[in-house]
Amino acid sequence: MRTFRTVLEQKIKERRQSIEEFAEFTEVFARQHKELKLGTVSARHLQRLASGVGPKGRPLGEVRPATARLLEKIFDLSIEELLSPPRSEEPAVRVEVDVDRLGGAFDWLDARVGWLPESSQWEVTSRLASVDTDALHDRMVRRARVGRSQLARALGEYYDPADEYGLYGVRVEDRELVTSIVTRSEWVDLSTPLVPENERFDLVTTSAAGGDVDVRYAVNRLAEAAALDVRMTDLPIYRLLDVTVQSGEVSSTVTLSSFAEYALSMDLLEGEFVDSLAGQRGKLPLRDRYLPDMAAVLDLPRRLCAGGTLALCAIARPADPYRGPADFALLVQERSATVLNGARRLSVIPKAFHQPLKDSRADARISATLLREMEEELFGRAEVDGTVGGHRLAAPMHPSRLSEPMRWLMEVDGRLRMECTGFGLNLVSGNYEFAGLVVIDDEEFWTRFGGHVEANWEAVGLRVYSSLDADLVGELVADESWSNEGLFAFLLGLRRLSELGGERVRLPKLTATVR
Repeated sequence: MRTFRTVLEQKIKERRQSIEEFAEFTEVFARQHKELKLGTVSARHLQRLASGVGPKGRPLGEVRPATARLLEKIFDLSIEELLSPPRSEEPAVRVEVDVDRLGGAFDWLDARVGWLPESSQWEVTSRLASVDTDALHDRMVRRARVGRSQLARALGEYYDPADEYGLYGVRVEDRELVTSIVTRSEWVDLSTPLVPENERFDLVTTSAAGGDVDVRYAVNRLAEAAALDVRMTDLPIYRLLDVTVQSGEVSSTVTLSSFAEYALSMDLLEGEFVDSLAGQRGKLPLRDRYLPDMAAVLDLPRRLCAGGTLALCAIARPADPYRGPADFALLVQERSATVLNGARRLSVIPKAFHQPLKDSRADARISATLLREMEEELFGRAEVDGTVGGHRLAAPMHPSRLSEPMRWLMEVDGRLRMECTGFGLNLVSGNYEFAGLVVIDDEEFWTRFGGHVEANWEAVGLRVYSSLDADLVGELVADESWSNEGLFAFLLGLRRLSELGGERVRLPKLTATVR
């Protein structure tokens, strides 16, 4: 049952009118009653009165006398009663939306569907009052029971990649692991250094991707995000239009899009599909709309193909009397429940959406995204995290502003090596995934800065594995808690590290498959 925040909101809904329709009615009513001709009220102001709070959650303040008289005449109730919570057996609970946590998403949705400003915020606040957080947490538990391999297998059956495309997987001992990443043989095991001559990313302007946003699903998504304290900031992201990936070359054509559009459309596909596997629903209306078949997956110019880059980070460590010989520390994160993507899953770190920091053209390189995420996710620089505040710096990655560990890495060529190990399209939501390997060969880094390495808010835990521990790494590879893109990058990173690491590496044998 819906809980109304004010008597005014309840009375408007009882008339079966929207806010806009009732605002138009008040204009006609005022013209018909000469004593009320000064009592106009806009739809935007009416939304605030009905919610009982002003902009950004501030108190309403005093209502203009002419407006108060108009509303009192229409409903035959005092303005004080109209703005009070409805009387019921249980007092109405006022639930407010943390606007800062969902910054920009409301504005984007208002503009996209042609609503008045703050309309979507009002709708989400109304929806939030009836959100059952216990039910949401129960749903998260059910979703967590759907393992990575079950999801990948079901997606493979749904799309049935053919011809030169296939799902990436590996054979390890007597097991075969398959991911949901569609790729080609020339897109994996690239060992391509991320240096200027190998990275060519062209930024172009083009029309927005086709496809309407379903308002009902969008409002529900925002209300659920607010209830679970999920961060969703509408920053620009890159949309992939074309790509060329092969050994020695990583190039693509991208344009700018909106994170809110992705979050309220393509990113809904994963939850819908997982719920179907968990037995909560049968039909897939959103997937049928946005990504119905393999042709749609591959049709990059005509759909919203957002994505990111993620890399296995391997840091050289000196020999230790307890741990053993010199090795590489392999970093794996457990994703927080408050992230929008890959929540409660294992992934490599750094992991990020491919998006600009300041300079949209220069930042299109995936190496720029990896460096930024190392600063944010491993070295704690909050000022490069767009989800916790605006970017006021002109050059956040200027050498003078780098963290101490990053500055040390960048001072001498060769201290930090980054490679692209593979590329694929994730059937979970159609995202593109650039997989990479970040290697720090100098043991001095771990000795000096090992204590600085700390995951940020996006992770609830950071695991460290030894590149010499084949048994534990073998168990980790088979863990069902991985996100598919995380495992994709981890497997490619391990295969490449086995070629580079020499005596520091003793890993299980991984035989790649694309089928």
